[in-house]
Amino acid sequence: MTAHTDAGDRPVILVTGGSRGIGAATARLAAGRGYRVVVNYRDNRSAADAVVNAIAQTGGDGLAVQADVAVESDIERLFATIDERLGRIDALVNNAGILATQMPVADMSAARILRTLSVNVLGPFLCAREAVRRMATSRGGRGGAIVNVSSRAAQYGSPQEYVDYAASKGALESFSIGLAHEVADAGIRVNTVRVGHVYTEIHASGGEPNRVDRVKQSVPMKRGGQPEEVARAILWLLSPDASYSTGAFLDVSGGR
Repeated sequence: MTAHTDAGDRPVILVTGGSRGIGAATARLAAGRGYRVVVNYRDNRSAADAVVNAIAQTGGDGLAVQADVAVESDIERLFATIDERLGRIDALVNNAGILATQMPVADMSAARILRTLSVNVLGPFLCAREAVRRMATSRGGRGGAIVNVSSRAAQYGSPQEYVDYAASKGALESFSIGLAHEVADAGIRVNTVRVGHVYTEIHASGGEPNRVDRVKQSVPMKRGGQPEEVARAILWLLSPDASYSTGAFLDVSGGR
């Protein structure tokens, strides 16, 4: 399904990794708040289509577009598709991310580390680059907002489990600060959500699908989070209610 042609004045949001988990929740919530939503996915077309169909059933407009965010030509094609089909972009959520099997650094291969960094760091760089080129008032754009999805792992380091993932999120946070300062006077706000222990499928990728239940007693609120709780934080940061916030970090982690 594509956006209706009579919806051209409504803002457009791109959610990378939008076919499941936090990305899917963000896409659905954004549609409910009036955005035309681009649901980016890498492999799972059926999951992306399911999100777009759910958006359509509630009267919204969505478009599923395949792209591997670690591949520059894919990102360029993704944004070219947005230009052609929707004609504008107003908000970007850099949500796509990967997690490899739990292991100590001593057992990690270079290929694993590079893939993690490519998706979790290079991907947001490239997507933000393309968004800024279109949004910046200094380049003829109308401004916009970017939210990067980080993790509390950036502070804790995830020893014995995902040091590469934690390091990638630390890099993402440094990028967020630098970009926020770089484009603040070009009408673009850049903020970051730090996610704690949230029930999503990413934990299965690490080899422990029930990880949130194992660690939730370490959270002051004594529970894991839901993707919709993160989505609400993301949409707030994108909204005019956060108009004087840029370079900010919002922890959605139950207090831990």
